[in-house]
Amino acid sequence: MNWTTTIENFKTYLTLEKSLSKNSIDAYINDITKLTTFFKEQGRTVAPVEVVLQDLKDFVTWINDAGTSPRTQARVISGIKAYFKYLLLEEVIDRNPTALLEAPKIGRKLPHTLTVEEIDVLVKAVDTNKSEGQRNRAILETLYSCGLRVSELIDLRVSNLHFRMGFIKIHGKGNKERLIPIGKRAKKEIKLYLKNYRGKLNIDKDSEDILFLNRRGRKLSRVMIFTIIKNLSKKVGLTKNVSPHTFRHSFASHLVEGGADLRAVQEMLGHESILTTEIYTHLDRDYLKETIKNCHPRSKDQ
Repeated sequence: MNWTTTIENFKTYLTLEKSLSKNSIDAYINDITKLTTFFKEQGRTVAPVEVVLQDLKDFVTWINDAGTSPRTQARVISGIKAYFKYLLLEEVIDRNPTALLEAPKIGRKLPHTLTVEEIDVLVKAVDTNKSEGQRNRAILETLYSCGLRVSELIDLRVSNLHFRMGFIKIHGKGNKERLIPIGKRAKKEIKLYLKNYRGKLNIDKDSEDILFLNRRGRKLSRVMIFTIIKNLSKKVGLTKNVSPHTFRHSFASHLVEGGADLRAVQEMLGHESILTTEIYTHLDRDYLKETIKNCHPRSKDQ
């Protein structure tokens, strides 16, 4: 089988059997495309079944020489490993050339977070005199109250708001459902948004159940959420690199700092592995060290 056929089959496998999002699938395909580009630039015609470990080591050297960061290299290698693992599963190949392929060692990157005070400043900076102001305020409160991914926020449906029970239902990665408690502040802002903004829109037929809409009554884009937050950060003079994911990280780290059980945080974030959630214990330790440094009499400068 050639690259085109196997990549197309791999894409179908990721969609139907792994239930991955379009963004995740595109990332995998881009990783494999880098490998085929490498062979083309070398002037070599190599079928997937002919790839050997040395080819892959040369490929890693090639992307490294191109200035690719270790973190990106690790992601590309992960995508290529998934592809060849699939080919082995489908018996297209009888040996996996990536079995001994090593990814570059990278340090674990701690995410940026906001303090409660910084979040309050951002929320208060929203101009509610503008028609979309109440919507934007509801968006910020929902991101922070529930720790949602941006894709989960823009896909949130009115029918999945269960305010009486105090939960919202989310369709996360792999189309997995989870229930997340929602706080009083977020509920209040959403209700005001439903009444004062969404209820007055001429809503597009395809977006009738989507919660957060633009002025044309259509689903918001990921880019629009990033733009709203970037503009507010600039307005209040925040020097941190703030994105929708910053609210998710802040949600998790504030829970851990407050003593929340890590398994509960994992469930609310929709992490498949507890190891992913454990990064917030590192944040918590940094917070504790800083607290001791600033507050303990034996830690202060003499």
